[in-house]
Amino acid sequence: MRQLVERYQLSVYSFVLRMLGHQHDAEDVCQDVFLRVFRSLHRWDPSRPFKPWLMKIAMNAARTRLRKNACRPVCPDGLEDLAIVASLDDTAEIYQEISKAVSLLRIEYRIVFALFHDEGLPYDEIARIVKRPVGTVKTWLHRARWELYRQMVARGMLGQFHVEPVDHET
Repeated sequence: MRQLVERYQLSVYSFVLRMLGHQHDAEDVCQDVFLRVFRSLHRWDPSRPFKPWLMKIAMNAARTRLRKNACRPVCPDGLEDLAIVASLDDTAEIYQEISKAVSLLRIEYRIVFALFHDEGLPYDEIARIVKRPVGTVKTWLHRARWELYRQMVARGMLGQFHVEPVDHET
Protein backbone atom coordinates (compact mmCIF):
# COMPACT_ATOMS: atom_id res chain seq x y z
CA MET A 1 0.00 0.00 0.00
CA ARG A 2 2.82 2.37 0.86
CA GLN A 3 4.45 1.83 -2.54
CA LEU A 4 1.16 2.51 -4.27
CA VAL A 5 0.70 5.79 -2.42
CA GLU A 6 4.32 6.84 -2.96
CA ARG A 7 4.13 6.12 -6.66
CA TYR A 8 0.81 7.85 -7.42
CA GLN A 9 0.34 10.38 -4.62
CA LEU A 10 1.73 13.35 -6.52
CA SER A 11 -0.32 12.62 -9.64
CA VAL A 12 -3.55 12.22 -7.69
CA TYR A 13 -2.90 15.24 -5.49
CA SER A 14 -1.96 17.48 -8.44
CA PHE A 15 -5.03 16.43 -10.38
CA VAL A 16 -7.40 16.88 -7.44
CA LEU A 17 -5.83 20.23 -6.54
CA ARG A 18 -6.33 21.40 -10.14
CA MET A 19 -9.96 20.33 -9.96
CA LEU A 20 -10.75 21.82 -6.56
CA GLY A 21 -8.41 24.78 -6.34
CA HIS A 22 -8.00 24.47 -2.56
CA GLN A 23 -5.06 22.77 -0.88
CA HIS A 24 -6.92 21.47 2.18
CA ASP A 25 -9.79 20.08 0.13
CA ALA A 26 -7.30 18.42 -2.21
CA GLU A 27 -5.47 16.80 0.70
CA ASP A 28 -8.72 15.44 2.13
CA VAL A 29 -9.91 14.15 -1.23
CA CYS A 30 -6.51 12.62 -1.99
CA GLN A 31 -6.68 10.61 1.24
CA ASP A 32 -10.21 9.57 0.39
CA VAL A 33 -9.12 8.45 -3.07
CA PHE A 34 -6.49 6.11 -1.70
CA LEU A 35 -8.90 4.71 0.87
CA ARG A 36 -11.37 4.00 -1.94
CA VAL A 37 -8.61 2.41 -4.02
CA PHE A 38 -7.57 0.10 -1.18
CA ARG A 39 -11.18 -0.90 -0.52
CA SER A 40 -11.92 -1.64 -4.17
CA LEU A 41 -8.55 -2.94 -5.36
CA HIS A 42 -10.10 -6.39 -5.76
CA ARG A 43 -12.34 -4.93 -8.52
CA TRP A 44 -9.45 -3.61 -10.63
CA ASP A 45 -8.84 -5.61 -13.79
CA PRO A 46 -5.06 -6.27 -13.90
CA SER A 47 -5.21 -6.63 -17.68
CA ARG A 48 -6.00 -2.89 -17.89
CA PRO A 49 -3.68 -0.01 -16.99
CA PHE A 50 -3.82 0.98 -13.32
CA LYS A 51 -3.38 4.76 -13.60
CA PRO A 52 -6.56 5.47 -15.63
CA TRP A 53 -8.56 3.42 -13.11
CA LEU A 54 -7.00 5.38 -10.23
CA MET A 55 -7.56 8.74 -11.94
CA LYS A 56 -11.21 7.85 -12.55
CA ILE A 57 -11.63 7.31 -8.82
CA ALA A 58 -9.88 10.65 -8.23
CA MET A 59 -12.14 12.37 -10.76
CA ASN A 60 -15.29 11.00 -9.11
CA ALA A 61 -14.07 11.99 -5.64
CA ALA A 62 -13.25 15.52 -6.85
CA ARG A 63 -16.67 15.84 -8.51
CA THR A 64 -18.34 14.76 -5.28
CA ARG A 65 -16.39 17.35 -3.31
CA LEU A 66 -17.23 20.05 -5.87
CA ARG A 67 -20.93 19.28 -5.46
CA LYS A 68 -20.60 19.50 -1.68
CA ASN A 69 -18.59 22.71 -1.93
CA ALA A 70 -21.26 24.29 -4.11
CA CYS A 71 -23.45 24.42 -1.01
CA ARG A 72 -20.71 26.09 1.05
CA PRO A 73 -20.24 29.86 1.21
CA VAL A 74 -17.33 31.04 -0.91
CA CYS A 75 -14.66 33.44 0.27
CA PRO A 76 -15.00 36.75 -1.60
CA ASP A 77 -12.41 37.34 -4.34
CA GLY A 78 -9.24 38.84 -3.06
CA LEU A 79 -9.49 37.81 0.61
CA GLU A 80 -7.54 34.60 0.08
CA ASP A 81 -4.89 36.58 -1.78
CA LEU A 82 -4.10 38.76 1.25
CA ALA A 83 -1.74 36.10 2.55
CA ILE A 84 0.19 35.99 -0.72
CA VAL A 85 3.31 38.10 -0.86
CA ALA A 86 2.84 41.10 -3.12
CA SER A 87 6.27 40.72 -4.71
CA LEU A 88 5.45 37.69 -6.89
CA ASP A 89 7.57 37.34 -9.98
CA ASP A 90 5.97 37.15 -13.44
CA THR A 91 6.08 33.36 -13.59
CA ALA A 92 4.19 32.97 -10.34
CA GLU A 93 1.65 35.59 -11.43
CA ILE A 94 1.06 33.85 -14.75
CA TYR A 95 0.72 30.50 -13.00
CA GLN A 96 -1.83 31.99 -10.60
CA GLU A 97 -3.81 33.50 -13.46
CA ILE A 98 -3.82 30.22 -15.36
CA SER A 99 -4.88 28.31 -12.24
CA LYS A 100 -7.67 30.80 -11.63
CA ALA A 101 -8.82 30.53 -15.25
CA VAL A 102 -8.73 26.71 -15.14
CA SER A 103 -10.84 26.73 -11.98
CA LEU A 104 -13.56 28.63 -13.88
CA LEU A 105 -13.84 26.05 -16.67
CA ARG A 106 -16.82 23.72 -16.91
CA ILE A 107 -16.05 20.61 -14.86
CA GLU A 108 -15.84 18.37 -17.96
CA TYR A 109 -13.35 20.70 -19.63
CA ARG A 110 -11.32 21.05 -16.43
CA ILE A 111 -11.09 17.27 -16.01
CA VAL A 112 -9.95 16.68 -19.58
CA PHE A 113 -7.52 19.61 -19.45
CA ALA A 114 -5.94 18.37 -16.21
CA LEU A 115 -5.71 14.75 -17.36
CA PHE A 116 -4.09 15.76 -20.65
CA HIS A 117 -1.79 18.59 -19.59
CA ASP A 118 -1.03 17.80 -15.95
CA GLU A 119 -1.05 14.00 -16.06
CA GLY A 120 0.07 13.54 -19.66
CA LEU A 121 -2.55 10.91 -20.39
CA PRO A 122 -3.35 10.14 -24.04
CA TYR A 123 -6.78 10.79 -25.52
CA ASP A 124 -7.89 7.14 -25.40
CA GLU A 125 -7.13 6.77 -21.68
CA ILE A 126 -8.90 10.04 -20.92
CA ALA A 127 -11.88 8.82 -22.96
CA ARG A 128 -12.01 5.66 -20.83
CA ILE A 129 -11.85 7.67 -17.61
CA VAL A 130 -14.61 10.11 -18.53
CA LYS A 131 -16.63 7.48 -20.44
CA ARG A 132 -16.87 9.55 -23.60
CA PRO A 133 -15.66 9.00 -27.19
CA VAL A 134 -12.16 10.20 -28.09
CA GLY A 135 -13.71 12.83 -30.37
CA THR A 136 -15.59 14.31 -27.44
CA VAL A 137 -12.40 14.41 -25.37
CA LYS A 138 -10.62 16.28 -28.18
CA THR A 139 -13.51 18.72 -28.50
CA TRP A 140 -13.61 19.37 -24.75
CA LEU A 141 -9.86 19.90 -24.67
CA HIS A 142 -10.08 22.34 -27.59
CA ARG A 143 -12.90 24.25 -25.89
CA ALA A 144 -10.99 24.31 -22.60
CA ARG A 145 -7.94 25.79 -24.31
CA TRP A 146 -10.06 28.34 -26.15
CA GLU A 147 -11.85 29.37 -22.97
CA LEU A 148 -8.51 29.71 -21.15
CA TYR A 149 -7.22 31.86 -23.97
CA ARG A 150 -10.30 34.12 -23.80
CA GLN A 151 -10.00 34.44 -20.03
CA MET A 152 -6.29 35.28 -20.24
CA VAL A 153 -6.96 37.93 -22.90
CA ALA A 154 -9.76 39.40 -20.78
CA ARG A 155 -7.38 39.62 -17.82
CA GLY A 156 -4.75 41.34 -19.92
CA MET A 157 -2.30 38.45 -19.65
CA LEU A 158 -2.20 37.76 -23.41
CA GLY A 159 -2.54 39.79 -26.57
CA GLN A 160 -5.62 39.01 -28.61
CA PHE A 161 -5.36 37.35 -32.00
CA HIS A 162 -7.89 38.20 -34.67
CA VAL A 163 -8.87 34.62 -35.44
CA GLU A 164 -12.18 33.36 -34.12
CA PRO A 165 -12.37 29.58 -33.81
CA VAL A 166 -15.41 27.71 -35.00
CA ASP A 167 -17.74 26.85 -32.14
CA HIS A 168 -19.25 23.46 -32.81
CA GLU A 169 -21.94 23.89 -30.14
CA THR A 170 -24.07 26.14 -32.34
